[in-house]
Amino acid sequence: MNKITFFSRFEADIVSGKKTITIRDKSESHFQVGQKLCVFTNETDRLFAHIQVISVTPIHFEQLNEKHAQQENMSLEQLKQVIKEIYPNDNDFFVIEFELI
Repeated sequence: MNKITFFSRFEADIVSGKKTITIRDKSESHFQVGQKLCVFTNETDRLFAHIQVISVTPIHFEQLNEKHAQQENMSLEQLKQVIKEIYPNDNDFFVIEFELI
């Protein structure tokens, strides 16, 4: 099973099912619909969940909306701030929708 990492601050939202998407840059756009992934913390490389990819959709930063924020379990303002912190020089991303398995 392939691997994906998340910052540990997102772990509780992922395991509770409150976070159902992740927004990644092109370097992490290779995931495929139906693919099962082991989920690890970025900081300590600790396995904490398994997910299955539901969809992978390209998106421009300005297209992010309240639905994406809800799926990330945060406000739209928070979402845009987090994305810019992680990817300060990018505007083109991929929304990876997933479910816990």
